[in-house]
Amino acid sequence: MLLLLLLGIPITGILIVFIYINASWHDRLDFSLNKRIKYTGLTTSIVNLFLSFIIFIGFDFSSNQFQFVREYHQISYFDFYLGVDGLSIYFLLLTTIITPISLLSNWTSISENIGSYVIIMLLLETLLLFVFLVLDILLFYIFFESILPPLFILIGFFGSNNRVRACFYLFLYTLLGSLFLLLSIVTMSSIMGTTDFDALYKTNFQYFSQLFLFFGIFIAFAVKTPTIFLNTWLLKAHVESPLGGSIILAGIVLKLSLYGILRLILPLLPKAYLDYTYLVYLIGVISIIYASINTLRTIDVKELIAYSSVSHASVYLLGVFSNTIQGIEGGITLGLGHGFASSGLFICAGGVLYDRSSTRLITYYRGMSQIMPLFSIFYFILCLGNVGTPLTLNFIGEFLSLYGIFERLPIVGALACSSILLSAAYTINMFTKICFAGSFSKFFISNIPDLNKREFYILFTLVAFTIIFGVYPSPILDGLHYNVSCLIYQA
Repeated sequence: MLLLLLLGIPITGILIVFIYINASWHDRLDFSLNKRIKYTGLTTSIVNLFLSFIIFIGFDFSSNQFQFVREYHQISYFDFYLGVDGLSIYFLLLTTIITPISLLSNWTSISENIGSYVIIMLLLETLLLFVFLVLDILLFYIFFESILPPLFILIGFFGSNNRVRACFYLFLYTLLGSLFLLLSIVTMSSIMGTTDFDALYKTNFQYFSQLFLFFGIFIAFAVKTPTIFLNTWLLKAHVESPLGGSIILAGIVLKLSLYGILRLILPLLPKAYLDYTYLVYLIGVISIIYASINTLRTIDVKELIAYSSVSHASVYLLGVFSNTIQGIEGGITLGLGHGFASSGLFICAGGVLYDRSSTRLITYYRGMSQIMPLFSIFYFILCLGNVGTPLTLNFIGEFLSLYGIFERLPIVGALACSSILLSAAYTINMFTKICFAGSFSKFFISNIPDLNKREFYILFTLVAFTIIFGVYPSPILDGLHYNVSCLIYQA
């Protein structure tokens, strides 16, 4: 019942916003209406956050079985299953934490079509929760792809100047890549006669079948990660998207490929997964180096953070393909840490600096620490998290991921360690140029105030998660350990 409530609360919020809009259709500029719509969306997402914490508290981490299972038989020609296990519970929490933050981030910057914006954000939360809760591979694909139309509309309605091109890049890249995933799912269904996760986990496909299925599924997730030559859509989507869209993209959508690998490739295709790890590692290392070098030369703040997301996504991709407990746990932990740190950096770049000065170019900023000391402190801590400094959650994830890569292929592990140096180079370079690098321009004295209460609480929340779990990661690692161990031995 708790999972149905988790999915039903955002849908209820959408219906309430629809009622508000229809009741006041004649007065589109009613400020009290806009305020009610905003608070409805925020209240809905916060209630969902508390409900997800209740599910987490009641979850039994000593079992690797799906829990809170709801079964609805014979809906259409397949069965509708919902459930959560020790892997999906953390992605569930990440989704419910990031959604209210993304709504608060655009609290004042979006003043038109507020109802549409809130509806899209709540719809995205519902669809993302479905991805992490469904226990049928066909439903997984359906909800995996269903996030594209809301993202397309979100960027198209509320994005920057070049938003149309960004919309089509996002839609076409990810849709075409996911067609290979659909072909693989149809193949598995035709072989086994079922699309249920539990039934598929008990099968053993022939080696050549595993090869074709592996490459079909991996292509879809390589686009979603994204890897080298498949990352054009992400850069354009991040740069042109509104702030809330960038947070959802970096914090949750990029983790769909990580979750899909844990759910589809590792348990279903173990032979192909073990034999073609070297190919994945080659792609991942090239992605890390390519993205990091491009990050060093970019002058757009949001584009720089987007490129760094590509680099970190490649690290956790390599971690989960290491076939070691440390590597898989590190990949999941790095994914969670990246969700907090990158969301905070996007808020600093797009929600604080851009909202005050209307430019994303690093060259226009210098000496911000002199007029925005509170902002500079939070920005510095988030930059340290992005680098993977000790006492941050990103450090735990990156260290374990690289350890797992070393265990599997030491030479590739040594090359992957270049991400430590390169991320420190581009992140600290960005921070010093913005917060130091000489005296500030006189234009900023009267136009850039320091953080307000809303921005302070948002950034404080993300920094708190980054540091608390960096100092004490046991709630994450202990909860993952048994399920990851079962995943390894099952494969």
